Amino acid sequence: MRFFKSISLCLAIAISVSSCMINNTANSNNKTINHYGKQTVKLIKTDVPQRPNGQKDVLGLRLAPIPVVRVGFIGLGMRGHSAVNRFTFLKGVEIKALCDIRPEYVESSQQTLIKRGCPKADVYTGEDGWKKLCERKDLDLIYIVTDWANHAPMMIYAMEQGKNVACEVPAVTSLEEAWAVINTAERTQKHCMMLENCVYDFFELTTLNMAQQGLFGEVLSAKGAYIHNLEPYWNAYYNDWRMKFNKEHRGDIYATHGMGPACQLLNIHRGDRMTSLVAMDVPATSIPMYLEKERGEKNPQVKNGEMTHTLIKTAQGKTMYIEHNVASYRPYSRLYQAIGTNGYANKYPFEGYCLRPTEQAKKSVPNHENLNTHNFVSQEAKKALMDKYKHPIHKETEALAKKVGGHGGMDFVMDYRLIYCLQNGLPLDMDVYDLAEWSTLGALTELSLENNSAPVEIPDFTRGGWKKVKGLQFHYKK
Repeated sequence: MRFFKSISLCLAIAISVSSCMINNTANSNNKTINHYGKQTVKLIKTDVPQRPNGQKDVLGLRLAPIPVVRVGFIGLGMRGHSAVNRFTFLKGVEIKALCDIRPEYVESSQQTLIKRGCPKADVYTGEDGWKKLCERKDLDLIYIVTDWANHAPMMIYAMEQGKNVACEVPAVTSLEEAWAVINTAERTQKHCMMLENCVYDFFELTTLNMAQQGLFGEVLSAKGAYIHNLEPYWNAYYNDWRMKFNKEHRGDIYATHGMGPACQLLNIHRGDRMTSLVAMDVPATSIPMYLEKERGEKNPQVKNGEMTHTLIKTAQGKTMYIEHNVASYRPYSRLYQAIGTNGYANKYPFEGYCLRPTEQAKKSVPNHENLNTHNFVSQEAKKALMDKYKHPIHKETEALAKKVGGHGGMDFVMDYRLIYCLQNGLPLDMDVYDLAEWSTLGALTELSLENNSAPVEIPDFTRGGWKKVKGLQFHYKK
């Protein structure tokens, strides 16, 4: 994968950390002798560059309200085209500009605007069209839906042009990119949000509300995953970019759908933070078989394993388990589990709750005498729980979200909240540190895997700021 040449220098300059931040780390002496006289593996360190002078964090960033949000879209394939359609259902939004390297994709989205009774947008195409779009003076938000390799340079350039940014997942593919994007967001004091839709899914957001109201006691551990056989979709990616990335990289390169909900349950960088991880994988098998059978490739080389398993430790002693598998022939799953002292939630393959019979639980479900540790609560009790703890965001948006659609409505909820917060001058639900923490699992797991599953330090992307924020909060206008 290559970045556009015209932005490479910009990205290199934006990176305030040495290019050898993790290079050669694994080659250093990472062995130690424990008190039994046996060799053990030390933690592989990853640097946290000092915040440049005059730069401040963007935790809880509030900007002036934007009553009418003027939006430009870059990337109009499957995800981009559907995003344009969703935005036509949002009030106080003007879609001003559309950009894709393929003119026919721009025209398709233009026709969507026309069918929805919206004004035509200005059109940009070609390799440098996206830069010209970012340079416009009449845009408040750049919405990026391109291949992964172009996310970081586009986000950086857009923020340097004074724009807020929302970017598809994963927003960055390396630690260097993560720090470059963080430093740009902090320097420009602009919003930079990753478009992680799964945190807005109905079971996840309801369960998070239960957890925040103490129904599960203390949540000690969480699980998440992206398990999705991509055989029907491999040929749909422009220039085969996603297959190429799997051929060239090991690790959990698409972690955010599992990471996001799990991190929110554990208040990551809002009173706790991830400190270290260990990753293991199994040999690449199904993808090479696919390449041989469907594309006629002889002895195809695929670096990414069939599946990757990652265990994560936090500063407060809690844990996460994250899994990646886009190859095996198995049902779709994001796992999603919340494990607390007084209860448990599970989404795949069966949605359910298990609750200790505390006074709070007894008041929340019918037939509370049936609460026990051997079974999920009944479907009647589950419905009562989900009705009682329905998140305020869903109370506002559920009906329209299910009508508009987008992965069952969670895409629309995500867009609604982004625009709502911009219009009211509120902190966004997800910030640039979430973007970095959830996206860089790919780079960090690759570092662990390439060093025989050695433990790897997870950088503190907030540079200490996680200690001053107490719990995840969704903001509303007063």
